[in-house]
Amino acid sequence: MTGPLAVAVAVVSFNTRETLRACLRSVASANPAETIVVDNGSTDGSLEMVRSAFPHVTLRANAGNCGYGAAANEAMAASSAPVLLLLNSDTVIGADAVVALGRYLVDHPQAAIAGPRLANADGTLQRSTHPFPSAGDALLAETGLHHVVRRVPVLRERSWRTWSHDRARAVPWVLGAALAIRRSAFEAVGGFDQAFFMYLEEVDLCRRLHCAAFEVHFAPVTTVVHLGGASTACRGEAMQRELVVSLGRYLRRHAAPTHAGRLLGVLRAVHRARLARDRLRMRLLPAGSARQGLRDAIAAREALLDERGLWQP
Repeated sequence: MTGPLAVAVAVVSFNTRETLRACLRSVASANPAETIVVDNGSTDGSLEMVRSAFPHVTLRANAGNCGYGAAANEAMAASSAPVLLLLNSDTVIGADAVVALGRYLVDHPQAAIAGPRLANADGTLQRSTHPFPSAGDALLAETGLHHVVRRVPVLRERSWRTWSHDRARAVPWVLGAALAIRRSAFEAVGGFDQAFFMYLEEVDLCRRLHCAAFEVHFAPVTTVVHLGGASTACRGEAMQRELVVSLGRYLRRHAAPTHAGRLLGVLRAVHRARLARDRLRMRLLPAGSARQGLRDAIAAREALLDERGLWQP
């Protein structure tokens, strides 16, 4: 029987020193072929921590934040293994992860990417498979209707957002927090598109892999704990804008103008509804820090809606 493919592990980091420390400790227990950290200009002591606590790790220190996709491409170029397990710095992997994912890609040669089962910090399932962006899916997700779908068994298993995640299968795309990527397929499509600074870079990559006749798999052969939002939690408003920018870029490349227009129209309507809700809440809140925080959120959403060019298909 053929052994598992050799797997290198790469972690992209930006000002997440303590979660990065926990991630690298877990990676060491999995004994990968090599471990690489690509740091995007951290100023919180992450570099010094990696150098002192993990001297065996290859550290690539960028002067500034070049974006997730660019850092991931740098990690792939710096590694030599046939598979790269690309991780967010707020993940913790099991000791079995490297071998299990290397074996899965041997057993499924058509798979370019294998996404492991993701779990929240409390061990509950973190759903990680999604359809490609569409107006219907945006309406389902942004209005909370997916919670209704989840309660109806006949519908639940038909939706990528709500199915039980209990078996391996080919899927449209998987969340980029943990991706086992086959080098040959990655290189065949040119890797991540570095025009995506943040968000949808994995969606774009999976779409291009599908177009090149590769498959993307959900592969629950190991579980990865994903905290989520470690490097973006303090920059919510900026990240909201970046999400819309990335979505527009994706739609221009992969969607017909009519489909793009419908999706952007749904999202703009959602933002308008939330703006109206927040304005109403503002009238009801007493003076204090909560009121100031809500005022800031309203101003950010107003600015986002005023950028009319962002919402053009």
